[in-house]
Amino acid sequence: MFSTGQITFAILFAIGFIAIIIFSYRKDSRQHLKNYKGVKWVAIAFVIFICILFLIKFALKR
Repeated sequence: MFSTGQITFAILFAIGFIAIIIFSYRKDSRQHLKNYKGVKWVAIAFVIFICILFLIKFALKR
């Protein structure tokens, strides 16, 4: 299905892409902590909201 060259390229591309992503994340990690302090509370609220919607859906279904 794929030639040896295509498989080699895909593996090297994936390794290079992951390495760049890790490098960029480590470089910006201190700034992420400063800029996104309240994000965990927004995520928790979002998950709770989705759970409430499911509870309402199942309650009204019966």
